[in-house]
Amino acid sequence: MSTTKNSMVTVLFGFAGSYRILLVLSWLLAGLSSVLSIGPFICIWFVIREVFRVLPDVVQAAEAAKFGWLAVGLAVASIACYFVALLCSHLAAFRVEKNMRKQAMRKIVDLPLGYFGTNTSGKLRKIIDDNASLTHAFLAHQLPDLAGAVIMPIAILAVLFIFDWKLGLICFIPLVLGLVFLQRMMGGEKAGFMNQYMDALEAMNATAVEYVRGIPVVKVFQQTVYSFKNFHESIVRYRDFAAAFALECRIPMIGFTMSIHAPSLLLIPAGILFVSTAADYREFLLDLIFYILFVPVSGSMMNKIMYAGESIMVAREAVGRICEITQEKTLAEGSLDKPINEYSICFNHVTFAYPGKQQPAVFRANFAVPQGKTYALVGSSGSGKTTLASLIPRFWDVGEGSITIGGVDVRDVKEADLMKKIAFVFQNTKLFKTSLLDNIRAAKPEAGREEALYAAHMAQCDDILAKMPHGIDTVVGTDGVYLSGGEQQRIVLARAILKDAPIIILDEATAFADPENEYQIQKAFEHLTKGKTVLMIAHRLSSIKDVDCILVMQQGEIVERGSHENLLHSKGVYAGMWQEYQTSIAWKVEEEAAHA
Repeated sequence: MSTTKNSMVTVLFGFAGSYRILLVLSWLLAGLSSVLSIGPFICIWFVIREVFRVLPDVVQAAEAAKFGWLAVGLAVASIACYFVALLCSHLAAFRVEKNMRKQAMRKIVDLPLGYFGTNTSGKLRKIIDDNASLTHAFLAHQLPDLAGAVIMPIAILAVLFIFDWKLGLICFIPLVLGLVFLQRMMGGEKAGFMNQYMDALEAMNATAVEYVRGIPVVKVFQQTVYSFKNFHESIVRYRDFAAAFALECRIPMIGFTMSIHAPSLLLIPAGILFVSTAADYREFLLDLIFYILFVPVSGSMMNKIMYAGESIMVAREAVGRICEITQEKTLAEGSLDKPINEYSICFNHVTFAYPGKQQPAVFRANFAVPQGKTYALVGSSGSGKTTLASLIPRFWDVGEGSITIGGVDVRDVKEADLMKKIAFVFQNTKLFKTSLLDNIRAAKPEAGREEALYAAHMAQCDDILAKMPHGIDTVVGTDGVYLSGGEQQRIVLARAILKDAPIIILDEATAFADPENEYQIQKAFEHLTKGKTVLMIAHRLSSIKDVDCILVMQQGEIVERGSHENLLHSKGVYAGMWQEYQTSIAWKVEEEAAHA
């Protein structure tokens, strides 16, 4: 997302709410502090002038003490203004950071589940958490300095030419050159650097999170080198990009550094040349001393301008990326109040392509699952099975055609009502680090303890609860309490049973279960699916022999449909899949026998 400086400030003010007045106050106080910080140098010039006036009788410099105390007062006032400015900016920055995170999280809750399939948790954490922190740093620290970077040049230019225009010009020209070099570092093609930099950071963060999550699997299968490959490549890409940019900026950075320090080097030889032609060499030496003392302030100002420019680039990207989330389009909320009393599912010539993709993931799907029947989707990986099933609960909206439940288009149903009608069991289970009771009741928070225990019993979880130190009140993931993949799947099935939704979607629900757990899961399925409308996805073809209808998918299309026996007799795609499945089972039996 492209965010200009003006729009960035507008967005930040919006997040600040009533605290925006503190941002304005911080800006004004920081600007005042910058102006006051020049005062002590002018006072010192007056002190030196007074001393020069009465030399060699320094005791007669009566005005020196007055200007000395005035210098101290101005310095203290400058520090006080800057302190209050930082206080205001920090208070506002904390409010902005909090509101950014809250609004982003509110938006995420409203986004369809399909959004999270294309945006990893590592990437989203990086965008919301880190970018909110970046805007905090900008508002709390760089914003006050930015005020100084804007106001200080005007004050410094005025001071440079007040005392001696020739010495002022010697100081001014290198500063202009410094701005030219600064433009070369931050302008032109390099202006898009921060966008690429943030992309590289997000990619590295996402792969790091996925790598850390997969460490148990990596250790089990001893695939450390190969599993580290993606993470390592993302680090290398970031390194190469950052190094290439640094090398591109080395000449401008050298020029900038030399420019801001050049006045200090040029003033002494220039003073030696000019002093012989000065009308009053004492006044000229006095001015020269002032410029020597004051020039470091100009260099400090240039550094502030550089850091302020960099911070604006960072903040603009950070705000833009959070706005990408807060401005992400949600699916249109259905408004139909008509209740759904019949639970057949009908796909009417449905076509769907993922955002940014031309090739449809589902093409012209046309079938109906009658109420109370069980249909199965089979096909090779990437054939569109999961995508097709995910369109029913509106993880994504269809591109063409429609999906109806009981004759009602799912797009016309309120999200809460639609979700109440559907229970999901995914192949990748998700248990929260809370008690098993709360994990089961996640589908129905108002359910009582006895209801949850009954659901656990019907999901064949009695043996799991029996070995837990506190039964159903045992907290998962603490004190060494962990469940196997199959055990987790049964807890998730208990959650689905407790929900008691009329439509069930099963996505590879036995994918990670061992034979013992698979047997328990199949028994739980019998209770879960009894009398329900079921659409299931499975690779283990033996588990779907008795379903009412099998839909065979290839490249997003349904190419065959029918019962297990009919599809075998047709000798088509399904018959070939069944033959391959039987062959793999035979190989497995032979292998186990050989190792017995």
